[in-house]
Parts: sequence; C-alpha cells; structure tokens
Amino acid sequence: MDTKNPPVSNFIRAIIVDDVESGRTQQVATRFPPEPNGYLHIGHAKSICLNFEVADEFRGRTNLRFDDTNPVKEDTEYVDSIQEDVRWLGFEWEELRFASDYFEEFYERALLLIRKGLAYIDDSTVEEMRELRGTLTQRGVNSPYRDRSVEQNLDLFARMRAGEFPNGARVLRAKIDMSSPNITLRDPVLYRISHAHHHRTGDAWCIYPMYDFAHPLSDAIEGITHSICTLEFEDHRPLYDWAIEHCEMEARPRQYEFGRLNLTNTVMSKRKLKQLVDEGVVDGWDDPRMPTISGLRRKGFTPGAIVTFCREIGVARAYSVVDEQMLDHFIREDLKLKAPRTMAVVRPLKVVITNYPEGQVEWLEAENNNENEAMGTRQIPFSREIYIEQDDFMENPPAKYFRLFPGNEVRLKHAYFIKCEEVIKNESGEVVELRCTYDVETKSGSGFTGRKVKGTLHWVEASHAVPAEFRHFEPLIASEAEEDGKSFLECINPNSLQVLDGFVEPEMKNAAASDKFQFFRHGYYSVDPKFTSSERPVFNRVVSLKSSFDPSKA
Repeated sequence: MDTKNPPVSNFIRAIIVDDVESGRTQQVATRFPPEPNGYLHIGHAKSICLNFEVADEFRGRTNLRFDDTNPVKEDTEYVDSIQEDVRWLGFEWEELRFASDYFEEFYERALLLIRKGLAYIDDSTVEEMRELRGTLTQRGVNSPYRDRSVEQNLDLFARMRAGEFPNGARVLRAKIDMSSPNITLRDPVLYRISHAHHHRTGDAWCIYPMYDFAHPLSDAIEGITHSICTLEFEDHRPLYDWAIEHCEMEARPRQYEFGRLNLTNTVMSKRKLKQLVDEGVVDGWDDPRMPTISGLRRKGFTPGAIVTFCREIGVARAYSVVDEQMLDHFIREDLKLKAPRTMAVVRPLKVVITNYPEGQVEWLEAENNNENEAMGTRQIPFSREIYIEQDDFMENPPAKYFRLFPGNEVRLKHAYFIKCEEVIKNESGEVVELRCTYDVETKSGSGFTGRKVKGTLHWVEASHAVPAEFRHFEPLIASEAEEDGKSFLECINPNSLQVLDGFVEPEMKNAAASDKFQFFRHGYYSVDPKFTSSERPVFNRVVSLKSSFDPSKA
C-alpha cells in the first residue's frame, strides 16, 4: 500500500474490504481489459487507477488484458500505445494477457454449452434476430432454429470454425430465455463468423467470441476476484454470471459496476475520436485537443495530475458529469512548484528604448520560481530593443488602464521603468513600434522608492530572443452543438487551435521535448515533442494561470 496516497473510500473498496476481512477473498485480483481499437482516453484513466490502486492496497495483482476479439477494428499500434499509457500513468501490471490467448478454451466451453443444450446455431439474419428479439415492453420470439439437435449444432459449429460459411451466415447463440425482462438474456450471440486477419493469431480463426462471452471466461481463467466495469454493463451482469456457471469455470469472479467518467465539452466516444483522426480534423490520436492520454501527455499534462484528478473525483454508482476545469485545477497544482517561470511574447510589438546605449547588452537576475526558491535564478539580457505584447499597449486606453500608452510609465519585470514617448505606425495605420525612454535609477532590486507605477509588463530582449511558436487550445467540440440536430463533424469548434508566432528568452533554445514552463501572465506551457525542431521550439499551452473554478464546490 502506498503511504503517500492513503486509500480513497468508495463503495467498491468497501466491497473488497468486506470480502478480504470475511475471508471470501484470499488475494485481490483485478484486471484492466481495453479493446485495442483506439487510444485510451481520460475516462480509461479512471478505470486504470481504480483497478490498479485497489489491488495494490491489498497487496493483490492486476493484469493488463487486451480484449482482442474483433480483428476488423484492432491493430498492434493500439496495443503498444495502451501499454505505454498505463506505464506512463505509473502502473505496472502483474501479467500481460490477451483474450486471444484463450481462443481454444473459449471454443471448448462453447462446445460444452452445445452438448448441454444451452447453445445453438442460428441462421437468421441480423434484421430477423433484431425483430424476433422483442422490445422492453414486448417479449422476444424463439428463433426457428432454436430447436436444432445437439448433433446438428456441433456439426455446424465445427464447420463454422473450418471456414465453410461466409460472414454473417450463421452465429452461435446461448439458449437462455426469450421472454426475459432483461433483453441481454434473450439468447445472446456468443460467436460470429469473421474472415479477418487477426493481429496475433493470423488466419488461424474465422470465428470469434463476443465480448459478453469472452470477458467472464477470461476473468475466470485468470482468477480475477473483482471484475470492475462501467455502469453500461450492469444489465450484462446476469449473462456474466450465467456464462461462468454453465461453462463450469472453476473460479467464480464477481462483476461490479461504477459510473464512468464524463467531462463537460469533451468527446469520450472512441468511435468519434477515431473519426476525428481518420477525417484529418486533428493531427493524430495524440493531438493536444484530444482527451486521449497521449493527447494530454503531449499537451503537457503530468501523470501525477491525472492520477490525483481520478482519485479526487471519486467512484460512484451513478452517472455524472465532471467539469473539465477540475482537471485543469490539478495540473496547475502539480506544476506551480515544479515549472520554471520565464517570459514569452506571443504577439510581439517592438519597443525601442531611445536613451539606452546602442550596442550595450545588460544581464539581469531573475528568479526561476518565486514560490520555490530552491529553483534558483537565471540571467536574462536587456538592451535598447525589446518585444512586449501587443495587448499591453493601447493608444487610446479606457479609464483604469495601467499598461503602456502614450505618456504612461510602467515597470518591465526584472528590469526598469519605461515611458512611452512615440508611436510608430505603418501605411495601414497599425502600430508597429513604440519609442520609449527608461529611468536608469529604477532598476529592479535596486531599492528605488522615488515613485510607483501600477503596471508591470513582461518582455523579451530582441537581439537574443528565440523565435517560437505557441499553440493555444479551446474545446474541440462546440458545447451543446449536437443538441441543435447537427452532425458530429458539424460541431467542430473552428477556434479549437490558435497558432501564434512570438519569442522566448534565450535559454529556452535548450528546452527539451515535454519540458514545462510557466510563461509570465500567459499560463503553463510544454514543449511539443512532435513539431518542435532544433531551429524553432513549439510550445503547447497546458492551461491558463487562473480560473474561478473552486474544486471544493464541484
């Protein structure tokens, strides 16, 4: 048990505590069972943390098991990315397993069901099965193939495996109860035909088990004690128990459901996320606008922030939606004492300090993190020409505007007071340069008390400035857009990515991929590992500096 992270109470942990204390469970065994048909997202992170942490607390074990039963949608790229994400979050599995490891045993258990008269081959089409299945208010109707003999079913199932029939020609169904109020129990499909190349078994199989059949058997084979699923599988629990009982599995795992994680303004559908990638809306599964773990990592989130977020939002039985600002809160908290402070200008405006000596460069001392003195200081250059933010100047400002305007004086952070004397415009009337003067007596740290100014600006010295690209993000999907009857792709926020060209301090040329910084007044940024080059760093804004969000009231 990790003493740095005391256990978080929730109903699943309470169940496990009771099972352990009563002796029903000797060793806790959980599993994280993703399907390798896409990259993991923030919702999966909640499940990862829950499964691994409850097992760790009770000195148990957790398997990483891939539900690779649908070869049409699966790929080794996803297998590799999922392993990387789980490890990046800080967890290590006991064993790496695949449902495909058990294909032969699944087949033998299916034969057992057929011999017991509990499964049959159905030739009905998908449409016919859907019609006969009934509704929530109407009972289902038995398939005309339901009463085939055991011998017929064994023969047809063997021929299905041998590849005699095309896709969709036949399925193996459990024989349970077509009048059950739980539609899941109305003779669910256990096997379907799929002549597709599997990423691990190749062309050895052309029939594949359904998730509802493979999942409980995999849990039983691995000796899983607590099979933790999201709430949409609650109606499947009776089928889970049915499969384990009638397939005569030695181990008897139990399934428990919790409410999945949903974030405001965030797409959590793997199908839709894949569509964004396939349609080129984003530059890959790791696009910083994606809620995937790899996207969050590339954006600049830390594993500590994500794990703390997952722990703090808790585990409940009911469906709920978490404000996306809560995730932002935890990355701010994680970075505030770790990220060096520095200055960057994302929309540069040139300033010439006319009374500063030409050709002279002065080096000034600046703290790296005013909340963490242990991070020390750095030297930054200052000279006659600097860049400030365009937003920090107004020619005709409103009342109580304390930044730079003609005749006004401000402080340059870590440097001097400057006063705007002249405004230079281009032929279009746009401000392209400011002429200012500085007061040599006002150097930062000199103890000057002659007068005070209300505005402090960040800046970057021009001759040593490093050109950089800044990427700012907004939610990828416009909120509530789908409620207007639009298609998913019509809901894309056209302002989800804003690319800006500016400058950073000279020491930033040595910044490595995924290094994180706080840019004065702009927020926390991370060096993009995909587009950064040796000539030009690219910075992704992880999160802005402040928010009105209060996590205690969430």
